[in-house]
Order: sequence, then C-alpha cells, then structure tokens
Amino acid sequence: MAKPKKRYVCQACGGVSHRWQGQCPDCAEWNTLAEDAPATVFSMKHDLSSGGRAVEFVELDKPGALPQRQPTGLAEFDRALGGGLVPGSAILLGGDPGIGKSTLLLQAAARIAREGRGVVYVSGEEASGQVRMRAARLGLSDAPVKLAAATGVRDILTSLGSMDAPGLLVIDSIQTMHSDTIEGAPGTVSQVRGCAFELIRYAKENGVALVLVGHVTKDGSIAGPRVLEHMVDVVMSFEGERSHQYRILRALKNRFGAVDEIGVFAMAGEGLEEVDNPSMLFLSGRDEPMAGSAVFPAIEGTRPVLVEIQALIVRLQSGATPRRAVVGWDNGRLAMLLAVLESRCGLNFSAAEVYLNVAGGYRLSDPAADLAVAAALVSAMADKALPPRSVWLGEVSLAGEIRPVAHGGLRLREAAKLGFDRGFGPVDVKGAGSALAYDGLGQLANLVDRIIGNS
Repeated sequence: MAKPKKRYVCQACGGVSHRWQGQCPDCAEWNTLAEDAPATVFSMKHDLSSGGRAVEFVELDKPGALPQRQPTGLAEFDRALGGGLVPGSAILLGGDPGIGKSTLLLQAAARIAREGRGVVYVSGEEASGQVRMRAARLGLSDAPVKLAAATGVRDILTSLGSMDAPGLLVIDSIQTMHSDTIEGAPGTVSQVRGCAFELIRYAKENGVALVLVGHVTKDGSIAGPRVLEHMVDVVMSFEGERSHQYRILRALKNRFGAVDEIGVFAMAGEGLEEVDNPSMLFLSGRDEPMAGSAVFPAIEGTRPVLVEIQALIVRLQSGATPRRAVVGWDNGRLAMLLAVLESRCGLNFSAAEVYLNVAGGYRLSDPAADLAVAAALVSAMADKALPPRSVWLGEVSLAGEIRPVAHGGLRLREAAKLGFDRGFGPVDVKGAGSALAYDGLGQLANLVDRIIGNS
C-alpha cells in the first residue's frame, strides 16, 4: 500500500501546499498552514456516507392503520402482555427449568391456531413426538399448529419464506439455535445474538409476533448476552416455586404496555389454569386470627393482590446468637425495620430469633409492606392476634414515621371486596373511608401501642 502524501491547508484562504512553510503562498498570511490527513484506502472503503439506499421517514401523525393487538385466548397472558400480542413484536420469555414455559406457550399457540390464525412452533430442545405427547396430555392434539424440531436458523427462515407468514412464531429456545455464518457452538454469546437478530428481523419485516424462550442462570437472570434483552420488545419472567401450584407471569420490560404487570396461573393435571382472583390463593386457611399474621394489599402492575405475612419470634437463652430468616421479602429491609422498632419503639429483638415468611411462596418488593411486616413482628412478640379481617399498609421511615403509599385507595377497595372491614395505614389516604373502616397511624409507636394495648 502506497504511503499517503501529506498536505497542508491554509486556514485563512483554503490554499493547499505539499510542504509546510511559515507564510501561505496564496494569501501571504503567516502561520496559517495546518496538516490535513488525506483519506486512506481503509477510510475510503469504510465510508458509509454514500452508496446506501434511501430510508423512508414518516411523520408521527401519518394517517394509516396501526398494529392491532391479537388476544392469545389466555386472559392472564394477555394481561401481562398489556392486552395481547402486537404484530411484529419480539417477546423474550425466561424462567426456571420445569416451571411451565413450554406448556404455557403450547396452550396459547393452540388457542390462537383454533381461531384461524397461523402458528408455527419450533422446538430446539424436544423432538416433534415429545411435543405431540405433551399436547395430547393437555388435550390440544386437534389444534392446527405447525410443529417442527429444528435448530438451524437458515433452515427455519428458508421454510418460513416458502409459506405465508404466520401470526405467531415460537422458538423454544433461543439458546439452542445455530447460525452457520457464525463460528461457535449454540448458546454462545455470538450465536445467541446473531440468531436472535435474524429472527427478530424476519418478525419485524413480516408482521409476525415472535416469542423466544430463554434459559436462565442459577441466580435467575436470563442466560446469554444482556444485549438480547435490549433487542426484544417485551421481556417476561415466569416465576413460582415447584412446591406450590401457582405460577406468576411477570413483565419486566414492555414497550407496548405497563411493566410489573402480572398474570397468575395454577399448575393442574391438564396444564396451566388461569387464576382470576389470586388473593384467595394466597389467603387460604385464614379461619381464625393468629398472633404474628398480617394481611398486606400489594400492587402488581394494575392489579391488587392480598398476601399474608407471617412472623415468629423465638426467645433464646442469654449468650446465644439469634438468627434472622426471611422468605419472600428483603433481608436488609427486615434488619432496618427491626432497628427502627428497637430504636423508636423500645422493643428488644436482640435476644430473640426472628423468622418472617410471605405465605404461598409469594415474593414482595413493595416498600408499602413495611407496616404489615412491623404489625406481624409486634403481634408475634406480644403473642396477641391482630384485629380480625384487617389489612395493613404503609412505608416506615428511619424516624419511625408511616409514610403514604401509591394507590392506597385501590388497595383498600380490593380488600373490602374480599370481606375485610378494617384498614390501618398512613394518615392521608384518598378514598380510604368509602371502602372500609380506616384508622390512620402517624408513627410506628402508635402501631405498637395499639397492638400491645389491644385497643
């Protein structure tokens, strides 16, 4: 490669000289010549400012039909999606092994296919016979779903190109897909990113709703490059404990709807069943009030869910190291709440073991659960049951104040629908009095006096 020649350009008149000199020979200005690096062969080959096809730009208010959501036939699935499948969207569904991802998608695919919309289900982990066996167990054998067992993206896209574009394309799973244009085994970062890009491009160009099943790591996050979550439109997590029958479909990212929206399912013999009222699922077995039990109205997206918080206090002999165990809530937040109860309310938990559990295997991240947890802890310490048919909500500050929470009126109205007639929480909650008998608490010390004093 020939070495590019240097040139010097006058900053005053633009004159070009092949050697530097103090005075410009064209305009006679002094010290105005500056070196200008010419275009190299590499830069000319990689210049993207020309040679491409023109991109069509449209206005935001351009008249025309917008994509219409397509229902899946599963109301809880549609709720988590924000109303249904959007044509041309890419959805990434992750979850623990055996949680029911393939079962959920097979049920949704069968219902969509029965409505006359084309559905293609590509399995990279199971043979076609295994998927058909599961469909027979679920009673879905008569659904006109086009089923294939393949892992080559080129083969899949070639087959899809020879037929009408389906309404739904399911890839189970993206970690098993392989592209022959990329080196590496299936599941590597380059393979997952490249295969997902080709499938998403096909979905966008043909208006196909694409669902990619993703593996998860041992800490629960979706395996593979994090850029995969940025490439898709919707990221969903299918959660639940194998020891419990319920499953929660949670939207972590949604370009077409609200995040943190959930759909609740129950695992049955014939697949996943929708749970219209999940509060009854998490409040089962509450016939008699017991010490250390409080009910908290949580908010998941736009849906209130009532859950039971259970606490147990065990007194130890002097010198023993107390234990703190939490299931379904943040361990650090429990430590903070215990410190506030000791500092602001005069309670002593240093010589006692503290066990906290959210019933039903539910996981709470709402800061509004502070007051319900505090009520359960104080009730367990005093061995006195809380008022029957009561709910507790409110965020507790380090100063011991009970702060307002979002959607307080909605939470209380949901509690009233389920037969609860008394609520405790922050002083200023809009719409609290119309739902049930409401008592506002300003300080955490008021809660302790109310429970221990049994008023």
